[in-house]
Amino acid sequence: MTGERTLPVLEASHIKPFVKEGPNLVKNGLLLRSDIHTLYDQGYLTVTKDFRVEVSQRIRKEFENGRDYYALHGRPLVNLPEDPDDRPSVHYLEWHNEHVYAS
Repeated sequence: MTGERTLPVLEASHIKPFVKEGPNLVKNGLLLRSDIHTLYDQGYLTVTKDFRVEVSQRIRKEFENGRDYYALHGRPLVNLPEDPDDRPSVHYLEWHNEHVYAS
């Protein structure tokens, strides 16, 4: 999402959480920076079905902050796998948008 390559801060994230019956499959995952992962899991940001970042207005409303995160809004994912079978599943992305993300 950000193009970060510093391995200690990168985390594998489920799009649909394992505890919500999300499978351990590449297409149900995103590689995220740790702060982005936390915001993603808490619904402050998401990825749309066309692989663009969407950042919730809740960050500004709740924290009066978020300039660095809003800079990501509307940007396409930086590194999408070439093989479509390895890309995030639209099905799981839509699940996250409907059940976790709150604009």
